[in-house]
Amino acid sequence: MAEKKIILTGDRPTGRLHLGHYVGSLKRRVELQNSGEYDEIYILIADDQALTDNADNPDKIRKNIINVVLDYLSVGLDPKKTTICVQSALPALHALTFYYLNMVTTARLSRNPTVKAEIALRGFADEGLPAGFFCYPVSQAADITAFDATVVPVGEDQLPMLEQCREIVEKFNRIYGETLVLPKAMIPENEMQRRLPGVDGKAKMSKSLGNCIYLSDDAKTVKKQVNGHMYTDPQHLKIEDPGHIEGNVVFTYLDALSVTEDFAQFLPDYRNLDEMKEHYMRGGLGDGTCKKFLINVLEKNLEPIRAERAKWEADIDTVYDIILEGTQRAQEKTNATLERVRSAMRIDYFKDRSVIGDWKKML
Repeated sequence: MAEKKIILTGDRPTGRLHLGHYVGSLKRRVELQNSGEYDEIYILIADDQALTDNADNPDKIRKNIINVVLDYLSVGLDPKKTTICVQSALPALHALTFYYLNMVTTARLSRNPTVKAEIALRGFADEGLPAGFFCYPVSQAADITAFDATVVPVGEDQLPMLEQCREIVEKFNRIYGETLVLPKAMIPENEMQRRLPGVDGKAKMSKSLGNCIYLSDDAKTVKKQVNGHMYTDPQHLKIEDPGHIEGNVVFTYLDALSVTEDFAQFLPDYRNLDEMKEHYMRGGLGDGTCKKFLINVLEKNLEPIRAERAKWEADIDTVYDIILEGTQRAQEKTNATLERVRSAMRIDYFKDRSVIGDWKKML
């Protein structure tokens, strides 16, 4: 149906964005933005969805909107090429969510693997599940379809959400005619970028677990996280001991972030990461050397981001205008989709007076 190539992606404003966001999505967003392959790119600050499990602390969401936008701008997202908008300021999304709720059953929602995993992570099974959180996939479907997104960049853990969106689209189009665009998923090409673990190695990097390296962390904090908290190989007790790469967070991060040129600059004893790994596995390479190299790689990536963020922090008025203008453009886009949906459902009663003829026929 759609001729344009349109991307929709976004984040919940529950805190500053971290290295997992950068590796898993932000870096790729900048590449897609600058590729020239897409007609429209929208990034949604999902504050409505953030409230589904933060309703008792709305200030947390309100305050972190600026942090998320600053992180966007600092990594190179350009408001001239990418529209940044706020979810709660787009009423069409709320209306579409309501209509789509009739396209899915509670039984189907309860089987969604992503929802089940998030319920367990947040302890809702014991405390009671907010209905808004339970219906999270329907809200996401509204977001995606409202922008006529053809491509949605997601991590593997979010694939069930997109599949549920596709089910809703297919059912709506079957009932009301071809109205909604069927989106496709785009997952990270680098396997290491699909699920970057936290520094503790026990789970993905997560704000709630406190195992993050934030994009806005200073060099001292980054060094402390790596040297003091990063998981390596518990069996690698002496430098001469053979080491293990699997599950070693230092090497997981290097897989995701290092490039061949880093070795000439920071660790010339090796030509590339494969040589470094081979030495570590046969013994003779200490964790301290590996961590020092990783810190240098991290700083090479993070220092320009910090510098750019500092520029935007000094001009918050302009940042506010960027969000405002982006949201206004998004309102036009999503309102048009809502109008199309309501027309397909034949509930746009006051668009014209033709409904009078239908009513008269019934009398």
